[in-house]
Amino acid sequence: MHEVTIGRALLSVSDKRGLVALGQALAARGVELVSTGGTAGALREAGLAVRDIADLTGFPEMMDGRVKTLHPNVHGGLLAVRDNPDHAAAMAAHAIAAIDLVVVNLYPFEATVARGAARDDVIENIDIGGPSMVRSAAKNHRFVAIVTDPDDYAALIDELDATGGATTLAFRRTLAAKAYAQTAAYDAAIAGWFATVDQGQHFPDTLAQAHRLVTPLRYGEHPHQSAALYVPRQTDVIGLPQAEQIQGKELSYNNYNDANAAIELIAEFSGAGPTVVIVKHANPCGVATAASLFDAWQAALACDAVSAFGGIVATNVPLDGPTAEAITAIFTEVVVAPGADEAARAVFARRKNLRLLILPGLPQAARSGLITVPIAGGLLVQDRDNGRIDPADLRVVTARAPTPAELADALFAWTVAKHVKSNAIVYARDGVTAGIGAGQMNRRDSSRIAAAKAREAADTHGWDQPRTVGAAVASDAFFPFADGLLAAVEAGATCVIQPGGSIRDEDVIKAADAAGLAMVFTGMRHFRH
Repeated sequence: MHEVTIGRALLSVSDKRGLVALGQALAARGVELVSTGGTAGALREAGLAVRDIADLTGFPEMMDGRVKTLHPNVHGGLLAVRDNPDHAAAMAAHAIAAIDLVVVNLYPFEATVARGAARDDVIENIDIGGPSMVRSAAKNHRFVAIVTDPDDYAALIDELDATGGATTLAFRRTLAAKAYAQTAAYDAAIAGWFATVDQGQHFPDTLAQAHRLVTPLRYGEHPHQSAALYVPRQTDVIGLPQAEQIQGKELSYNNYNDANAAIELIAEFSGAGPTVVIVKHANPCGVATAASLFDAWQAALACDAVSAFGGIVATNVPLDGPTAEAITAIFTEVVVAPGADEAARAVFARRKNLRLLILPGLPQAARSGLITVPIAGGLLVQDRDNGRIDPADLRVVTARAPTPAELADALFAWTVAKHVKSNAIVYARDGVTAGIGAGQMNRRDSSRIAAAKAREAADTHGWDQPRTVGAAVASDAFFPFADGLLAAVEAGATCVIQPGGSIRDEDVIKAADAAGLAMVFTGMRHFRH
């Protein structure tokens, strides 16, 4: 059996978008409408004839609506294999009428949790009858169509029009697949709430997660890889998927990955002075805070103008015209900001391929959450690295304490280093990165690379000396030997911030004292792999 004519439809929805129009379309095609509670009321108010579920089951709705569709007359009408003689005989013997179409969406459990409802209210918004009908109809999709999304009402009506009031097996299979995804996601949300909120489990025995497809991407990290963008089902999230793309080509997988690195770092500067972050291959290559966004851009770019070519730019304040002019002076893939004035938009519009994304706000840098990393045969799960330090948490370990200016630079460098691939070394002075060394297998080489980039910048711009002279230097993890610190001394750094914790800390401290450096330990590291 490929086509099933819709003679009877059961409608029971929480989300009543499009309900009346659907009911009218079904009634106009001679479909009997069976419904429950508020759904039946909404249809009747629109002047439609509706049969109460209680009339179908022979039992009234009871227990505050908890029991209304859990009945053989409902599930028999949904689950019967209609070309099976035994099933047909059972339907006839018990006066069970076939149901050809089910339109159900579920109690708003996630929305109830999101608004901070009390536990009893959350429990009441766990749907029982709805998922049961969805699963029954989806299982028996050879004969029953199940619609769980109001956005599919139009497709349903088109299907009925195309088939003279029937549904095809291919259409029903598509709906069934979507229905099971819906109930799986719904159960995952409930299981997650019980495990984490109700039971306080940090890592539950079963990690159930559900995400919604936003769009397939052209390809993944490489053209031979497929890729897609998904978002969590909750709505209280801010990031690239929630940004408005004003212009430019479709974002690629690498664009998303790099731009996310940029906004994760710029979020650290929410509420600070105008700040610009430039990222290349998920590593910052220039960061600056200044009196104006234009000045911040110029300073960030000067750190490593070579790497900035083809990079990602993020700002913590809305973009203005002069800054947009400066950004478009070099090839830039993506610009992300919490706003852009008309002058800035007009400038960017001259670069048709440049992707301009406007965020609804910056994500919370210190937000909680879990990070998952697939490994062969399993999945690594850990908390987000939302660790933060306060100046009061720092421990001065050298004879000389840092000056207020050195301490400010050290904290700036430390913030940036958290977002640089390990081994990470970041020099900073006056709120500007002076040199960044990323991703090396040893800390000494990262320190030397950062210093070399600073020397190159000085040569390029005709400065008397590299910005590393008089700078603070941050290391994302401890110096296992004094050689990495001595490389910083050679670059002219005067202050060091690092986690500490090496068995050779005393050797490193002695080397710092011998060089007249101030050094502070954070007691916290920020590896990024």
